Amino acid sequence: MLCGWAYNLGLKSTVLSWLPYAIAFGMLPAVTTLSASPSRWPAAWALIAGALIGVAAHLANVLPDLREDVANGVRGLPRRLGAKAATALTAAGILLTGSAVILFGPGGQPGLWRWTGFIVAVLVAGAAATIAYRNPSSRMFFLTTILIVALNLVFLARSGTRL
Repeated sequence: MLCGWAYNLGLKSTVLSWLPYAIAFGMLPAVTTLSASPSRWPAAWALIAGALIGVAAHLANVLPDLREDVANGVRGLPRRLGAKAATALTAAGILLTGSAVILFGPGGQPGLWRWTGFIVAVLVAGAAATIAYRNPSSRMFFLTTILIVALNLVFLARSGTRL
């Protein structure tokens, strides 16, 4: 809640507009581990993966409103990057980095399912980046971002006690 307030009270117009998303999403794994018995902090890789997902969600979420935001004087990070860089390059790259953290973070040999999820995320992110680069105002990028985030969350949840 505090992150949402910080965003709405001014951070959305700064280069740090991504920070509330990184903090809020990054702390989501802690909800699970701190409510367990015995409670504990999640592994660093899980916090990092959550933060990366949050930053990518921020970038994808603002795309349909970029022109309107610029007209209203909102100059957060995505607006400074521009539609093509924010969508096709930055958001897709950050999402894939989060996918890689989830693939390798829990340690051990990533099994077939984790590799399959990562490969699907790479393919979807590639398609999403292509769509967004051609038409940054398309809602399709946001929808493909949700698909990749859902894949990441499934594999994050399947990490079980390694979380």
